Amino acid sequence: MLYAAGSALHSHTLLVPFVAGYLLYTQRGSLPGPGSRSFGGTALLGAIGLAALGAGIAWRESLSLNDHLALMALAYVSLIAAGGYLFLGSKWMAAAAFPVAFLIFMVPLPDAAVNWLERASALASAEAAALYFSMAGTPLVRHGTVFEVPGIVLEVGQECSGIRSSWVLFITSLLASHLFLRSPWRRLVLVAFVIPLGILRNGFRVFVIGLLCVHVGPHMIDSVIHRRGGPFFFALSLVPLFLLLWWLRRQERRAGANCHVEAPFDSR
Repeated sequence: MLYAAGSALHSHTLLVPFVAGYLLYTQRGSLPGPGSRSFGGTALLGAIGLAALGAGIAWRESLSLNDHLALMALAYVSLIAAGGYLFLGSKWMAAAAFPVAFLIFMVPLPDAAVNWLERASALASAEAAALYFSMAGTPLVRHGTVFEVPGIVLEVGQECSGIRSSWVLFITSLLASHLFLRSPWRRLVLVAFVIPLGILRNGFRVFVIGLLCVHVGPHMIDSVIHRRGGPFFFALSLVPLFLLLWWLRRQERRAGANCHVEAPFDSR
């Protein structure tokens, strides 16, 4: 818990159990009572949990703190799910699939995954920023993720990848799609939209900082908008996400209304 609270990337994990608990609470009326035990699900998830626990203990000295905690958290979540199959049964677990599966976000991303995502996001954000500079007509010489603009040289490093905001945006889209959409393909559209949205948002942030450095002064590289502007740009990215959610939900309601209107004619 202390590690998550002090981590820029994994601080959201503190909220995950509460969100899962809230989702289970809202579904309490539709959840079946405890049923027959599922020994298959128990055995599979129990094996995953015990394997993760054993690996975390055996390799503790050679693992980073983050990777060790990732294995411990994976063991914890897997064993909880195994207990669900053992004591509540497969029908209950199927009905509560999303809240239970949501607990996987308690597991910190392994260092290798974070490194890969940061590099990929930095490269993609550099492409988006270059497009913004081109559209704005700002003179630019680019060398990979390094931008030479009038008065300053900028580099889109891994620490500027915006991976934390994109990860939280992904989790937000999953929650929103589960709560407000019923169609699987509409849910997929909303979640998939997060990928280009995160890239364009982070590229826009680089673009804004670059323009400030060009038109205000190079000292803007140390401004609040660069050092602490992440929450603002994250909030900005929520606007198109929720607009798409609103449109998809509206289309879903229209499709449902059309089905109800046509139903009497189909039944004759």
